[in-house]
Amino acid sequence: MEQWLNQYSGGDFLIAIATSIGQIVLAILAFLIARSVGKRLISGSFSKMESQRGMSPGRVKTLEKLTINAFSYVLIFVFITIIISIFGLDATGLIAGAGVVGLAIGFGAQGLVSDVVTGFFLLLEKQIDVDDYVTAGGVDGIVEQVGLRNTQIRGFDGTLHFIPNRAIGNVSNHSRGNMRALVDMSISYDDNIDDAIAILQAACDRIAAEDETIKEGPNVVGVQGLGDSDVIIRVIAKTENMQQWAVERKLRKVLKEALDANNIEIPFPHQVYIEKKEQ
Repeated sequence: MEQWLNQYSGGDFLIAIATSIGQIVLAILAFLIARSVGKRLISGSFSKMESQRGMSPGRVKTLEKLTINAFSYVLIFVFITIIISIFGLDATGLIAGAGVVGLAIGFGAQGLVSDVVTGFFLLLEKQIDVDDYVTAGGVDGIVEQVGLRNTQIRGFDGTLHFIPNRAIGNVSNHSRGNMRALVDMSISYDDNIDDAIAILQAACDRIAAEDETIKEGPNVVGVQGLGDSDVIIRVIAKTENMQQWAVERKLRKVLKEALDANNIEIPFPHQVYIEKKEQ
């Protein structure tokens, strides 16, 4: 920088300043244009890949976001190099410095290296994709982004969790295949179990004919348990991914209405008050 300033004096200095500002403005514009065009090209390429190769939308989103991030990092590095060159500094020193920093990271930042290696295998083995419902790093939620350093999972309460990839020891992916909807209904000991099962199965058949998200069942599998005051009957269905909770809510409503319509009681705790008469 000092050498660059000493090259000019008087009017030449002002001209040099104006020229440098103009070059910086052009570099910024070029950076913004390159970033915008690059993102569009990357998104377009992955859209074609999804249609031509039949890749899942979640997989395409995962690779697309990762590629855009890598492209952005490279573009920022190039932009910084250009800015330094405008001021007359040797850009090769920056590149050499980047190599030294990379070497230091390799020896000192082992956690970062572990994040990158783990993230690479998460992507390579297709363990998780964007929009998958997973349990990873002790967190349940929907995957929003899979990066080489961390994975972003949106919890069902709205919290966005940033989990370092090295903290993901086990991954449970709940979005591979159909999901299970499970509902337990209770009847009293005074009611006929076979009649209750027949009524519940008839209601399940009606739901199956109406709801396209149900892929198998619902089926009444039988008596699941005997409680203190109730007989527990279990109903199971297979649904599309992420639809299991909606199906469970619908089943509880329809099955409750079916039992009520046939005068079958769902037991609930009763309290009896005995008034002691004075003598």
